Amino acid sequence: MPSMTSEAGNLPVTFTSFVGRRHLIGEIRRVLGPARLLTLTGMGGVGKTRLAIEAAAASRKAFADGVWLVDLAPVLEPLAVADAAARALRVPELGVRPALDQLAGYLAGRRALIVLDNCEHLVDACAELAQALLSAAPEVRVLATSRQTLGIAGEHVLVVPPLSVPEEAVELLRDRATAVRPEFRITEVNRAGASRLCAGLDGLPLAIELAASRLRTLTVDQAVDRLEDRFTLFTSGSRTARPRQRTLRALVDWSYELCGPAERLLWNRLSVFVGGFTLDAVEGVCVGEGIARHEVVDLLDRLVGQSIVVATEQEGLPRYRMLETIRHYGRLRLAESDEEQRLLAKHRDFFLALAEHTADTWYGPGQQQILARLRAEHNDLLAALNHAGDPQAELALAAALRYHWCADRYLGEGRRQLDRALAGAPEPSSTRARALWAAAWVALLQGDPVAADRWLTEAGKLADQLDDPAVRANVHGFRGTLALFRGNSEVAASRFEDAVAAHTALGEEATTVFWLFQLARTQAHLGDPRSVDTARRAVAISQAHGESLIRAYALWVLGLDALVRGDLAAALEPTRAGLQIQRDFNDYVGSALLLELLAWISSANDDHERAGRLLGMVRALWRDTGTRLSVFGPDLAEHHARCEEAVAHALGPEPYKQALSVGGGYNTPGRAIDHALRTGAGPVDPVAVPSSLTRRESEVAALVAQGMSNRQIAAELVLSPRTVDGHIDNIRAKLGFGSRAQIAGWWATNQANTP
Repeated sequence: MPSMTSEAGNLPVTFTSFVGRRHLIGEIRRVLGPARLLTLTGMGGVGKTRLAIEAAAASRKAFADGVWLVDLAPVLEPLAVADAAARALRVPELGVRPALDQLAGYLAGRRALIVLDNCEHLVDACAELAQALLSAAPEVRVLATSRQTLGIAGEHVLVVPPLSVPEEAVELLRDRATAVRPEFRITEVNRAGASRLCAGLDGLPLAIELAASRLRTLTVDQAVDRLEDRFTLFTSGSRTARPRQRTLRALVDWSYELCGPAERLLWNRLSVFVGGFTLDAVEGVCVGEGIARHEVVDLLDRLVGQSIVVATEQEGLPRYRMLETIRHYGRLRLAESDEEQRLLAKHRDFFLALAEHTADTWYGPGQQQILARLRAEHNDLLAALNHAGDPQAELALAAALRYHWCADRYLGEGRRQLDRALAGAPEPSSTRARALWAAAWVALLQGDPVAADRWLTEAGKLADQLDDPAVRANVHGFRGTLALFRGNSEVAASRFEDAVAAHTALGEEATTVFWLFQLARTQAHLGDPRSVDTARRAVAISQAHGESLIRAYALWVLGLDALVRGDLAAALEPTRAGLQIQRDFNDYVGSALLLELLAWISSANDDHERAGRLLGMVRALWRDTGTRLSVFGPDLAEHHARCEEAVAHALGPEPYKQALSVGGGYNTPGRAIDHALRTGAGPVDPVAVPSSLTRRESEVAALVAQGMSNRQIAAELVLSPRTVDGHIDNIRAKLGFGSRAQIAGWWATNQANTP
């Protein structure tokens, strides 16, 4: 059975069983109780990554805010380490604060395990990241893998040894050999040979997996003979002089030589992918000059069978990847050939075509799938931008990724890439004009109207110079957004109307939903009665084209209008519909706006307990975005203030504080929306979280609510402090909470409503 991705976290799905090392998993979990940073060290191929992933998966229940894998193998620049971590944790990249500051702020108050994998080429940057996170977030633990230690105070180190021979090593050989040859068995006849083979491979898991793939056609003794010949040749006859790293290199060399010509060619070419790959990417990049399209599936299957390629899953999509040792070997071989530059160009062109297709089809069905695909390809998209080799192609790719940057909130990365691409291709062109308005959009979302104004001015001039009506339409629209930022609603409404008219004239009806939503919101702020019809038009066009994300915002406008008119039933329906849509996205801003509105509706319905929890949720979301509600209009800030005042007055100071605390535990869009929709439309059972606590855990929760420390609880219940620590971890995991205050708030609410 494959291990599954955690609900809170991003651990990869793996399709091979984990063999042995259970004692090491136990040791890692034991150390990560009192210790906050543990580094697994060891040579390449010894299995540090897989061990860390399995240990993290086994620790899920102890970390209410998830276990998160940050793969640093594709990261080349020290400055990009914090960005990679923020990306892995799905931290919204909003504003212009450095990624490290945003990440530290996001994790403060959360209980999470961060796995920093493959740190050895970026040790100083990883040490800085770990130090910053541990300083900012007392409940965070870091598990690192590296060939060398990070070297910071408080670091605990566990050297990962090879598998024990024969016990664990032979079992791994049997398991992997059975996968390629189901009838394979370890018997009395071949047991000694299997032990000799594993001993010769120094118990290295990667080496054993590569050798096991050859048992499809070789006997164990044949494999031993061939490997001993290889080692003798590699070490000039000195068997005892062979260090383990040479063992691995010899194994990889041998595996390469045993591949057929087409398999070796595909191995080389696959090495251009830095972040894994899909079948269509392989067909788009690796086909030609020795590999026909119809051969790809069979060749890929053979490389999987030989443990050169690993089948996996990411963002719910089937993918493939190569272990970094294997990929690096292939890249060296590719560099020795005369086709490296041609492959890099094909890699760039494939991802440019993918990005342009997603941009062209954005206002249609499958937006969440588009964003998921781009997230999965993020490292290769950056690699394509870095080795584009053609300034115009780089500019086109940076512009085509505008929905990746803006809709999925990779604003910091988008700003850097667009700034660099624009600087590298200053010539006037339609491509530059598109990149300019895309850069302006990013700047607006970052709260930088000065930069947005500068980019829009140049884009407008280019649109006139090139007579490009599509660029002109987008400039009109973003001029409207800029006017809203500056508080000029009348100008904004006019600009949005121009944008809608221009896109309609171009036959781009689906695109108009983006401007219609903003026009409706602006009209509502101006008291223009046409706002409802404008929002309904946006919803109708969105539904007709299968668009989702902007429809959620248009539904928010309709719900807000109904609330202002005092029609609470009419307000609730579009609000809940908008939240249902937002479930499929990780949109902090859109989710926060809709949850705010739901809080106001709940308060108006005298459901103040629920409104308080919703206010706690949106407080957490706004905090993580670094954005203020007032940015979207002073009237919204007034609604929020009135709601806060009404709820605080109705509940009283302490219950209000507890409601905010409980709601604050639902601190991601997914958690908050799931809870908001699960609790229904009207007054609900005020117990915020269904309890599955044991009797002892309930006793511990009651004492936490009394303000006792873990040591005091231990004395009260005659338990060891470590046992109490475990109960607290279980309570947090079961209730989905990250702090003691949330446990206390939940307990008080629960008791207050128990007959």
